[in-house]
Amino acid sequence: MSAPTTPAAPDILSPEFARDPYSAYAVMREHHPLIWHEATSSYVISRHADVVRAFKDPVFTSRNYEWQLEPVHGRTILQMDGREHATHRNLVAPAFRGRELAEKFVPVIERNSAELIEAFRSAGEVDLVDRYATRFPINVIVDMLGLPKGDHEHFHRWYTSIMAFLSNLSGDEEVVAQGLATKAEFEEYLLPIIAARREDPDDDLLSTLCTAEIDGVRMSDHEIKAFCSLLLTAGGETTDKAIASLMVNLVAHPEQLAAVRADHSLIAAAFAETLRFSPPVHMIMRQPAEDVELSGGVVPAGSTVTCLIGAANRDPERYANPDEFDLHRPDLDLARAYTAGAGHTAFALGRHFCVGAMLARTELEIGIAQLLDAMDDIRFADGAPPPEYGVFTRAPTSLPLVFTPAG
Repeated sequence: MSAPTTPAAPDILSPEFARDPYSAYAVMREHHPLIWHEATSSYVISRHADVVRAFKDPVFTSRNYEWQLEPVHGRTILQMDGREHATHRNLVAPAFRGRELAEKFVPVIERNSAELIEAFRSAGEVDLVDRYATRFPINVIVDMLGLPKGDHEHFHRWYTSIMAFLSNLSGDEEVVAQGLATKAEFEEYLLPIIAARREDPDDDLLSTLCTAEIDGVRMSDHEIKAFCSLLLTAGGETTDKAIASLMVNLVAHPEQLAAVRADHSLIAAAFAETLRFSPPVHMIMRQPAEDVELSGGVVPAGSTVTCLIGAANRDPERYANPDEFDLHRPDLDLARAYTAGAGHTAFALGRHFCVGAMLARTELEIGIAQLLDAMDDIRFADGAPPPEYGVFTRAPTSLPLVFTPAG
């Protein structure tokens, strides 16, 4: 008998990968844990232990954001290290956790979710992506920043353009040009508003960013603009996709949907398991400052490393039955799922752990609870879960549901 042949290394830009990355992830973890990908000039890693190390080990920097993010956002907190990073994180973080989040922004979240649901709750059918998921997080962020709600369509267009730039692994020149044009438009829109808030602060997040100070350090106008740009895209795109994926996972598992409907405190567990099972962001890049040995070989200093979150989160070395959705999963520590020490890798880990993790959790807990209170007997309109789309970020682009209006 001849020995079994080793399957070829999957190509992250191939149509086959786009259709079903999860099968490709299994091949990568098992046979090709370190792949040099010529088209993206990066090393691709897929095992949980390697991705965790890339997020936590200080040898891995975020200098890749100089070309990946800075052209469309400006220089952001994600590119900072050491004292500069700590100072800027402390300037922005209080608004996204604890009492300030609960007192100032929970009412904003509740109101925006309820307004959207009211528009379709009596219809008995809805495309949840179009009517809710793509609108809810952007509306919340616009309200938090104290910007005109009437400008929502601008924000949606801008964040779609910026996300296309960030996801442009194939280097499409038209996408690049549109992203750069968007940066100029956003600066022209926001910088005068920032100047006005410095002169006359209000009770909103943008005013807080304009007036926050630590040890005499304040954020510059362009740093505030860059953070708002990052917030709109990271907070909009990822929460949008998380809502869609969480609802798909629950509707596809009626017994787990029933459990969450009966006990809304389980929404946090369902969200954490969604972040593991079908994360909104499937890859994040890092750049080591020196040669690093990982599974499968050595990554040279200065190289770009593409960390496959979607693969790491389904690594059987870390999770039992990783291809099953289970909100009661015993090997996903819920107490740490929204912290820099989380077991899953969906929010990154360590010093660059997502500053908006608790905001996302709060939005999902409120939004999903309100949806379940408004919709009974939820079913897929087509009888089956919709397909996912995307490589850099991934989720259904449409989620037609039918339901019985509650109450």
